[in-house]
Order: sequence, then structure tokens, then C-alpha cells
Amino acid sequence: MAAIAQQPERITQGFVANLSWLRARPLLTLIEVAWRWAFGIPALWLLYTQGMRVLNAVPWRATGVEGVTVNQLLTDPMGASTTIANFAAVVGPDVYAAAAWIVPLLLVVWTVVSGVGRTLLLRRMDGTLHARPATLVVLQLLRVLPLAAVFAAWWFGLQKLAQHTVLTGGEPQMMVYVGGVIILTIGLFVFSAAIGWIFSIAPLLAMLHNTNAVRSLRDALQVGHLRAALVEINLVLGIVKIALVVLAMVFSACPLPFQSVMTDEFLFWWNVGVAIWYFIASDFFHVARLSSYLRLWRATHSE
Repeated sequence: MAAIAQQPERITQGFVANLSWLRARPLLTLIEVAWRWAFGIPALWLLYTQGMRVLNAVPWRATGVEGVTVNQLLTDPMGASTTIANFAAVVGPDVYAAAAWIVPLLLVVWTVVSGVGRTLLLRRMDGTLHARPATLVVLQLLRVLPLAAVFAAWWFGLQKLAQHTVLTGGEPQMMVYVGGVIILTIGLFVFSAAIGWIFSIAPLLAMLHNTNAVRSLRDALQVGHLRAALVEINLVLGIVKIALVVLAMVFSACPLPFQSVMTDEFLFWWNVGVAIWYFIASDFFHVARLSSYLRLWRATHSE
């Protein structure tokens, strides 16, 4: 495929045009969906089989966790939390033992599959790019580090919030805790979006300039005046991802008013369909991010 034509307008202002460009080329989204699902489906099967093995090995039903409902979480949060904590204590040791080998395995497979998949996608998007699958594998592995740090900060923040609002020994301040969780989550999301563009643009720069992982990361940190536009693209598409989650929740709740006349099987497959829709839409916007970065670079650099 020929290189993406240069665009004179600001990329974030031409976002709709970029989406139209992608809709006219469904093969790009199909490539993204294919490599992600080639990893995701076996990964889900592995997690399911190991999860069932853990549940079959411990008396988790004795904790009463099956009886916990959303209504109980709202009306009796301490009782529901105690039940969930007891369940976690029962299954925790086996879960940690399984995670000790599952997480590294999935991480290695993910980096390899994503490196090859992104190479195929970007080469299809712009045939002038250099194929650097090994470099993209290394960059995907390095990308896990800031994500793990953000998750660790989020988990640490949750614990601190709980200590000062719920686990004080007095009346639990659930609304304060929930509000703190929302603020913490949004804050870390904005921070992640503000730095995530570095690891998103680096693979593209590696294929543009035919460089290794270290050089492409250094180039990503030296984009100069493009930094603001890259951050803006990342933030906009991050907000879009949040909107997709909200829409998926709304679609999942649509059959609830008719629950009395619907079978559990129908509700299950309805939610499966919603989940498939969400993942396809999410993959489309992953491609949109890469396409926006490439169009921005082509518009501001002469090859």
C-alpha cells in the first residue's frame, strides 16, 4: 500500500477524516483484531482452565461469596467486603502459585505476538516502513514497566484510602472512599495517557528510521514540537476508550428490565456479543491511534 498522504491540517482536528480513512480500509482493523485475538483466545482458555482448577481445589463455597449481591454491596458494604475477603484468603495461595508461571508466560507470548502483529499492521498501513519485528517485541516488553508502575501506584493508593476511610475502626466512610477511588483512577489515567504516547510512537519511529529499541525511544523523547499533539491524540483516544466502556455497560444492562421473561442463556450470549463488540471497537481505535501518529509524522516531516 502506498504511503499515507501528507495532511496539511492539524491531525487532532482531522480525526473524523482519519476515522473515515480507516473505515474505508477494514483490512487494517482486521489485522489488529487477528493478532490480538490470536493471543487473547488461548490466554482466556488458559486462565479459565487454571481458574477452575483453583476453585475445584479449595472449599470456596463455604465463604458464602455466591450470595453476595450488588444490593448487599450497597446496603451492607462491610459484611459483603468481609465475605469477599474470606473468599480471597481461601483462593489466594493457589491463585498466587498459578500466577507465578502464568503471568511470565503470557507476558512473553504477548510481546512476541504483538511485535509481529504490529509489524504486519504498520507495513500494511504504509509499505515504505522498515520491518523491525524484534525491535517491536523489545519495545512492547519495555512498555509493561510503566504500566506495572501505574498499577502498583493505583493498588497502593487504594490501600491507603481504605485505611483512612473504611478500616478506621469506626463508621466506614464509603462515599469518601468511592470518591477517592474515582479521583485516584482518573488522575492515574491522565498521567498514563500523558506518558503513554512515548511507547506508542517508538515502534513507528523504529520502522520509519530502521533503528533499534534504544534509539527509537530516544527519538520518541526528542519529538520537540510534536509532543503536545501526540499527548493530545493519546488523551482523546483514551477518553474514547472510556466512552466505549460506558457504552458496553449500557448495552449489557439493556435486557435487565426484561429479565423475568428472558433465559440465563440469552443473557449470557447477549453479554458475550457486547464484549465482542467492545473489543472490535477498541481494536479499531488502537489502529486509529497509530494511523494518527503516522499521518502527523508524514505531515510534518519530509521523507
